Amino acid sequence: MSTVPAQTGDWNIISGAIITTCYEIISKALYKNHKRKTSVTVGLINNFKIGIVYGLFVDAFKLGS
Repeated sequence: MSTVPAQTGDWNIISGAIITTCYEIISKALYKNHKRKTSVTVGLINNFKIGIVYGLFVDAFKLGS
């Protein structure tokens, strides 16, 4: 997700800030009501969030080696 607008090299900081902000908003919505059962939609969005972060780590390891 962050590599598409980064082809020009101008959007690295902005795309990183957007991804981090979305990550934190989803985490806040999921873990705010820790004791109540979460809905299926929130769980699905959380799984999507985990997949994006995993993809960013995999890309970072590919570029680092």
